[in-house]
Amino acid sequence: MRTITTTDALQAFCDESAKRPYVTVDTEFLRERTYYSKLCLVQLAYQDEAGQDAVLVDPLEEGLSLAPLYDLFRDEGVVKVFHAARQDLEIFFVDEGVIPSPLFDTQIAAMVCGFGEQVGYETLVRKIAKSDLDKSSRFTDWSRRPLTDAQKKYAIADVTHLRDIYEYLSDRLSQSGRHKWVKEELGVLQDPATYEADPENAWQRVKTRTNSGRFLAIVRELAKFREAYAQERNVPRSRVFKDDALVELASTKPQSEQDLGRSRLLLREARKGDIAAGILAAVKAGLSTAPEDMPRPEKGRDKLQVNPALADMLRVLLKAKAEGEGVAQKLIATAADLDALAAGQRDIIALKGWRREVFGNDAIALCEGKVGLRVDGQKVVTISV
Repeated sequence: MRTITTTDALQAFCDESAKRPYVTVDTEFLRERTYYSKLCLVQLAYQDEAGQDAVLVDPLEEGLSLAPLYDLFRDEGVVKVFHAARQDLEIFFVDEGVIPSPLFDTQIAAMVCGFGEQVGYETLVRKIAKSDLDKSSRFTDWSRRPLTDAQKKYAIADVTHLRDIYEYLSDRLSQSGRHKWVKEELGVLQDPATYEADPENAWQRVKTRTNSGRFLAIVRELAKFREAYAQERNVPRSRVFKDDALVELASTKPQSEQDLGRSRLLLREARKGDIAAGILAAVKAGLSTAPEDMPRPEKGRDKLQVNPALADMLRVLLKAKAEGEGVAQKLIATAADLDALAAGQRDIIALKGWRREVFGNDAIALCEGKVGLRVDGQKVVTISV
């Protein structure tokens, strides 16, 4: 297998790829010790009359530029095929601000084609490509050089089998007319906001058990400080302080380093220096937040006025629709979506796009008493009332 270590060689491969209808792509990276992923390897492959050409691109090689690859990503004439692309795309967006287009994600396509939720690449290789993968190198250190033959074999398999999977799923989508479903699902992956970690919004990822405005104001300030600190120094959030420590700090409201020393959950390094100063400043900012500027979380699902009988009927309807369409129920709607529907909410994803056609319209009609459910043999069908 060939490893590309120069920009000229990468340019030549990308020039050839640009002549094909699609190219398969994968990456290997490390993120355990950094905030941003460290790109360690890029795998690329295309298919032509002579067979498949697959290469490994070494971004750690001194002097190699990924500019030819980014030009290929911008080429609208070539489909870029990934599996579970979220983390791969974040790497390219952070590095160059580019999101490959047009894009195809085989995990999303497989969900639409009835392979279940978040189906793994190994499963698709086994079921579609009729092959097995050697996963022994899955957890190796991809930043070390030279790469072993086992690592190279593992890495290249992530794009060679992807060709068969892509062509199979693309054909299935054409037969079912569901390409537009996949296109809708790809909208999130193609939205730059998906990869922009704004410190101002970091608090929304922290799970708390209270909706107190003052408490959440402190959580917001602590999360904002942690996110900005981690980004600036390229360290994991957990190396600054973990979520449980953040919630503890919001509860205890420390005013001094001596107070920080009493924390049960705060890392020792965070009790002094820049982190300690940042924590104390964040707590102070949270305490001084005006009432009108405090966070206002969405109403919790547990406080919705859910009609339990209606929620149960919606679950039966969802199961029937999912089985009829051959897709996973959670791809159409989650349990939280159904509770929201039963509580009268309508601004949910299950009522948008292809989901509305498959499930949403009948769900609304059921909620409004315009249709009912009837057992017809082994199936559940809707009836007008």
